[in-house]
Amino acid sequence: MTGRTRARLFDKLAASIPAPRSELRFASPFELLVAVILSAQATDKSVNAVTAELFPRYGTPAALLALGEAGLARHIRTIGLYRTKAANIMGTCRALIAEHGGQVPDGREALMALPGVGRKTANVVLNVAFGQPTVAVDTHVFRVANRTGLAPGKDVRAVEEGLLAGTPQRHLLHAHHYLILHGRYVCKARRPDCPACVIRRECEFPDKTAD
Repeated sequence: MTGRTRARLFDKLAASIPAPRSELRFASPFELLVAVILSAQATDKSVNAVTAELFPRYGTPAALLALGEAGLARHIRTIGLYRTKAANIMGTCRALIAEHGGQVPDGREALMALPGVGRKTANVVLNVAFGQPTVAVDTHVFRVANRTGLAPGKDVRAVEEGLLAGTPQRHLLHAHHYLILHGRYVCKARRPDCPACVIRRECEFPDKTAD
């Protein structure tokens, strides 16, 4: 895909999604971090249902530590891998208090040193909480980038690097939100809704649906 086509593709996505944002609900960088950890292999809807009850009472590292791992596990038991996630969140709370004064760090290395925080989670927090032009590659972004020809890659790191290199600077801050939302609601995994797609002219997918 040429640079001109990529620019036109992002211009169209930006016009169709004028207010891109995470569908996770949070009120602080810490709440966002916890929500993203919980969202691994889970839907945003299921995470929001849990955090709507959790965050008003336990929205800080100290409060969650006081709740305890077993108590947290009970609150998040409807989410997949909840025991592992509860352990990781407790470890993250301890590290935030011991190493960062209870605050979420704004650097990738520091974030990825926290339990349960991988590159994708770190990129989401850096982008959404701190306004850094990072690209978090989840299953939707990976699929759309490969299917359209926008930034093909065999793994998420290759796709991330392709998007960072090929996305126009004016769209880089919101790029992953455009692609996540487009993949979630239009360019779906099993049957993409190509007739309703605003970037169908730019897309290089050879098996577009007709209806």
